[in-house]
Amino acid sequence: MNTYIKRFIKNFDYPVFFVYIALCLFGLVMIYSASMVWSVERYGWTPDYFFNKQKLNLLLSLPVFFLAALFPYKHYKSRFMMQLMLGVMFILLILVHFIGVGGESGSQSWLSLGFGNVQPSEIAKIVIVLYFASIFTKKYQNGTLDKLNESVGPPLLVLTFVFVLIMLETDVGNTMIISFVAISVIAASGIKFKSYSKLIGLIGILIVIALTFIYFLKDSLLTERRLGRLEAFFNPFDYEQGFGYQIVNGYIAIGSGGLTGLGLGNSNQKYGYLPEPHTDFIMAIIAEELGLVGVLIVLCGLFFLVFKAIMISIKTRDPQARMIAAGIASIIGFQTFVNLGGMLGIIPLTGVPLPFISYGGTSIIILSAAIGILMNVSMFVKLEKTKS
Repeated sequence: MNTYIKRFIKNFDYPVFFVYIALCLFGLVMIYSASMVWSVERYGWTPDYFFNKQKLNLLLSLPVFFLAALFPYKHYKSRFMMQLMLGVMFILLILVHFIGVGGESGSQSWLSLGFGNVQPSEIAKIVIVLYFASIFTKKYQNGTLDKLNESVGPPLLVLTFVFVLIMLETDVGNTMIISFVAISVIAASGIKFKSYSKLIGLIGILIVIALTFIYFLKDSLLTERRLGRLEAFFNPFDYEQGFGYQIVNGYIAIGSGGLTGLGLGNSNQKYGYLPEPHTDFIMAIIAEELGLVGVLIVLCGLFFLVFKAIMISIKTRDPQARMIAAGIASIIGFQTFVNLGGMLGIIPLTGVPLPFISYGGTSIIILSAAIGILMNVSMFVKLEKTKS
């Protein structure tokens, strides 16, 4: 064990760790700045309420990070670990429909634990990465990777159930992210393009089936809220007093910041104009207070983590390590795109947090676990390199 710890410290990826910590601390500062007015005026709480809650989330995230970093990633391939991960994920995804609580967006996506809420769809992201990486590694080792009629049923069935359960929450954003994450993991498996194209087609069909199933089972995807968001996406200024209100005020915040911003704490839009400014639209507050400079700092940090994960994926010869690293890169990358795309009006607004920056306990804890797993994979890649 001492030898393992020594090797861990020696091969620890310090740049990734420092960027991860820097993003979390930067996010903590911006959560305080963005939420102080909203906390008092909207809820009647103290100005530092959300700051203190996120500080606790970060304190919980650090041991999760180190445990994930120390746990050998190859163990995720065991039958016990796969059954445990899938079991916990499905129990939580099912329970949220019976005892779940809703948020400001109307989605019933959280489980209340008394001291805090858990969002099962966030947990599903990392579980899908680890499960798909394990399954397709076994197919790679057995030489059945390109034989789609052999063992392709279980992972696609799991993915279908995940799609249905999350879409029933009306959580379109996380469904999109999980779809792209699954596709990215499969792409990194070494599968031939012809077989990969067929799999993408199957996943596309599964998404259509899931949407059709939900349409007949539950009409929440076609409620006034969803249609309103779609209409506001095409022309938010026509609906600036309704469903386009958040997007338009986000634009105002971004436009007000200029190059260097109005100064930390000096946002005007957080004074009741921009709803929930510490969550999905926190980048708008960053743009207003710290300008383009602040935005680029965050984007550079996120890009660095994605780039490092991709490079780790490219360097390793182990298929499981390659797929896990690619999956973690896709979680951070696609979640960033969906968050910023919704804020900028590039895609319809879906309510997805900005990685490491937005307020949210489950998000920061799961992302910390993902970075920890990436650390473990990175350590293996370095050891692999020294042996060759």
